[in-house]
Amino acid sequence: MDQNLLERQTETAVPPTAAPLTHREIMTTLYGLLLGMLLAALDQNIVTTAVPAIAADLGGFEHLSWIFAGYLLTSTASTPIYGKVSDLYGRGPLLIISIVLFVLSSAFCALSQDMVQLVAARALQGLGGGGMMSVTQALIADIISPRERGRYQAYFASVWAAASVAGPMLGGFFVQYLSWRWTFWINLPIGALAVILCTRAFRKLPRPRLARRDIDYWGAALLTGAVTALLLVSTWGGSIFPWLSTEVLSMLAVGLVLMALFLLQELRALDPILPMRLFRSSIFNLANVVSFTVAISMFGGLVLMPVQIQLVLGISPGSTGLIMIPLMSGTVIGSFIAGRIMRATGRYKAIPPVGIGAATIAYVLLATLDANTSPILVMIYLAVLGLGIGPTFPVMMIAIQNTCEARDIGVATSWVFFARSLGASFGAALLWSGLLAALTGRLDAEGHGPLADALVRGGPTAAGQMAPSDRLLIQPALTHAFNIVFLVAAAVALLSFVVALFLKEEKLKSQVPAHRHDGH
Repeated sequence: MDQNLLERQTETAVPPTAAPLTHREIMTTLYGLLLGMLLAALDQNIVTTAVPAIAADLGGFEHLSWIFAGYLLTSTASTPIYGKVSDLYGRGPLLIISIVLFVLSSAFCALSQDMVQLVAARALQGLGGGGMMSVTQALIADIISPRERGRYQAYFASVWAAASVAGPMLGGFFVQYLSWRWTFWINLPIGALAVILCTRAFRKLPRPRLARRDIDYWGAALLTGAVTALLLVSTWGGSIFPWLSTEVLSMLAVGLVLMALFLLQELRALDPILPMRLFRSSIFNLANVVSFTVAISMFGGLVLMPVQIQLVLGISPGSTGLIMIPLMSGTVIGSFIAGRIMRATGRYKAIPPVGIGAATIAYVLLATLDANTSPILVMIYLAVLGLGIGPTFPVMMIAIQNTCEARDIGVATSWVFFARSLGASFGAALLWSGLLAALTGRLDAEGHGPLADALVRGGPTAAGQMAPSDRLLIQPALTHAFNIVFLVAAAVALLSFVVALFLKEEKLKSQVPAHRHDGH
């Protein structure tokens, strides 16, 4: 069948009949979306604190990393699928289904009696989390124009910042005074309130009325397999197996082959999960590259910064959270400023290079830290980093949503999250591996090989669990290793800066997109 004729048939739709939302209805919808986002953000931060207690209670130390890896695998793999399905069937009901799935699986996590059950429940929880993340942002695009959308992104940045600060504190409180199971039980009342608010708010949202719907099941299966293989590379590489081991290279080959087959499938599918027409836009292509590279430096740095603050500067774990607050505050302020600029000017092109440039400088400054660095100075560096990175992801998302067709908003939005998740996973793995390589090389040269082996086996938390005398021995080597790895993060950020310079600009639209094919 002629491809143009096929696309015209796919776009056939009954015009939407729902009236535009009032400001009050928009804000009511926003509250529900923010609660859903808080649910996902809080969970990611609160569970980290409870991991030692979980391991002590359930055993299964060899499966400990899968508490996070299982969630990451399913949430990342499902994100593009959620985006496409939301374009076909509507976002409101799908978001509510995602929240309910997340809440139910949280209860399964809390009731788990061994590590295998917990990992399985976390994987199921990731399916809900993937939907909450991508569908929320696509739904915002349905009710708020691109030019106004930036100001609302600050609310979501605030939720992430609040969860980053409150999550570890709540996790510590639950572990100390109640049980680690409460780190999952807490999701139930928050999720119930989110469902109530969303159900009320979504009643007036228009729903798609398509002449036909085709789900690309083969594409979904191939994409899931490719993402799983690639994320296993980042999970195994440098920790379970060496990066150049047969296991890691074989899994990388599997992931690349499946991704190639996925792209071939998308070329022939009637209604593909990833429409190839999206790649006609250089904005879509470059914005996803920027999201991927910025995530490598940002999330890799976030994994390493607390370790650096505690072991190089000698600051206690409790105070480390306070040191990190300027980073989160800077992220919110940066997002808020970017939103105001976009609303006032309708333009966005200058924001990413300026922000990423500031982040690059911040990483260079963080590479100079040593045991004598003032904590105040560290907080200033982190504030600059937050101000720089804060606007980047929202601007990339709004730029893509502004340029893509209305029928593709869900899938286009989901691929920004997909790129960010992959970058975060590989960034954390690669920067941690780089740190270990620099650290163990220095320790071996100084005759401290056993300490180096313990760090390699133990992962990112191993250094914090060492005896004070051993930490003192490795401190000079740690300082040297962190200096190197943050220079690497600066180099990756610089690459993002260069790519962002080529990002084209289309003036931000002042109207909510008219959905030609899905009637949202």
